[in-house]
Amino acid sequence: MKYASIPFNQNHNGWLRETPASRPALRGDCEADWAIVGAGFAGLAFARRLASHNPNLKIVVVDAASAAESSSARNSGFAIGLPHNIGSSTAELKKAQDYRSLLQAGIDELKTIVTDRGIDCEWEKAGKYHCQADARSESVLQEYRDNLELMDEAYEVLDRETLSQKLGTHFYHKGIYTPGAVLLNPASLAIGLAATLPENVTLYDMTPVMAIHYGKINRLVTPFGTLCAPKVMLATAALSRELAPGISKQAAMATFASLTAPLTDEQRQRLPIMKSWGLTPVNAIAGATLRYTADRRILIRQHVVPALHGRVTATQTYAATRLHRATFNKIFPQLTDVSLTHSWSGTISVTRNGAPVWGALSGAVYTASGCNGAGISKQTIAGSLLADYALGYDNPLTATMLALGEANYLPPSPLLDAAIAGSLLKERWLGRKEA
Repeated sequence: MKYASIPFNQNHNGWLRETPASRPALRGDCEADWAIVGAGFAGLAFARRLASHNPNLKIVVVDAASAAESSSARNSGFAIGLPHNIGSSTAELKKAQDYRSLLQAGIDELKTIVTDRGIDCEWEKAGKYHCQADARSESVLQEYRDNLELMDEAYEVLDRETLSQKLGTHFYHKGIYTPGAVLLNPASLAIGLAATLPENVTLYDMTPVMAIHYGKINRLVTPFGTLCAPKVMLATAALSRELAPGISKQAAMATFASLTAPLTDEQRQRLPIMKSWGLTPVNAIAGATLRYTADRRILIRQHVVPALHGRVTATQTYAATRLHRATFNKIFPQLTDVSLTHSWSGTISVTRNGAPVWGALSGAVYTASGCNGAGISKQTIAGSLLADYALGYDNPLTATMLALGEANYLPPSPLLDAAIAGSLLKERWLGRKEA
């Protein structure tokens, strides 16, 4: 029998303030009304909304690791209210407006939970800088500016000198600041969301699902027991592809991040007086995503590799760390003595045409995936809306979600591997001046 591949990052999540206490693994046989595979933002949002609609439902969430070590908890901590890429056609602009409505709804939902449940996740509405390093990328930034105007979004264009006072670096030629993004600690948020689930939700850690036998009652096989439920929600994104019925429409990519030690008072004096900030590059594959945190640390996320089976090795992490060090020194030459204390990876789900994989896969099996790099706000609202959809609750945003379209078919390996490798090489070449 062929079992599902199990996601594994051979590194430690640098966002964790401390090692959280783990929940027990599922042992023995268990029955539930709903089985949810994956304790990331989509899975947790789905469970919370299901439970709020019907407190009598027995809902069980299983995760191969834990919410604290999920890909959701390993991201860069941007809860964005605008899509990264807008596009220029009327259809693309309409889709961007739909995305904006969904992303803002996700932020609003999270803010309510964080406030009501007292989740300490360093929530800060700091906005976001979208920057170009290469003067030849002017057209990319101009198109983004034009479409912000069409969407009637507030923004500010900043030149190199102004950016240097905001960011502490002369590396960037120009940037656009938008005020809507929220910066946060994603691990603290994930831990808080998992800890405040309704009472009719049970969460098991260290419980990878090896196989699912689909039927009237679906049987989920785990190492130490089975979970039986008539309805299943797969919150595994593109990981464990063997679990999903039907054709493949998404692929897993691994991204890498490093975090510095807190800057000393002397190191801090080499920078202008700055508030915490977040920055995304015009080329997400070649460029570096950066954050300056409230506790005076700098995060750099750069480097993307295929992770079709969800496994990232120590060798890959080491290679990414060396790249981060070189890029950091280039962006902040005055801080070459600042140490990188943590380096880690996390996976994102990408689709061929940028559309999500959302809805019923077959029968009573549902999924909310295909985040395409916009995980926190997007996957939160995708999970919540999926619960409404599955239970038949009317929500006007469901139509907005469906309007995003369906993800295109992806070919199997090795053709998929070659296509991804070629696409990454092309993007790195086009954006070689951005890092």
